[in-house]
Amino acid sequence: MEVILLEKVSNLGNLGDKVRVKPGYARNYLIPKGKAAQATRHNLEAFEKRRAELEKGQADALAAAQARAEALKDVRVRIARRAGDEGRLFGSVGTSDIADAAKAAGFDIHKHEVRLSEGPLRLVGEHVVTLHLHADVDVPIKVEVVPEA
Repeated sequence: MEVILLEKVSNLGNLGDKVRVKPGYARNYLIPKGKAAQATRHNLEAFEKRRAELEKGQADALAAAQARAEALKDVRVRIARRAGDEGRLFGSVGTSDIADAAKAAGFDIHKHEVRLSEGPLRLVGEHVVTLHLHADVDVPIKVEVVPEA
């Protein structure tokens, strides 16, 4: 299925690109989320009329993400969990745990922005976690997992 991208999508394309994707991906994700429209003649004409508006919105979103990245670049989040003698956690620390701890510390972070490249954290110590704020903006933060007293 061919779609027109209405915003930049990671690993797919930029605003205005006409790309071929699997029908399920288009129907279930791209189109409902407003990231793309089906590449029909009518939609192409409508897109060209709205192009400047969409480009301005994309630039605003990028600027907002860069401002958030600047504010979040030195963030340190501390999470206390039960752990064994060797430093292994009873359970794990996932994206929602990190987002909740950051919100408790006064930072506006959503769980879908937290990227754990190696899966959930299972050891006590300091870990570097990436926040994906925009298709072009990633910022690393430090998450310190400490044993509960």
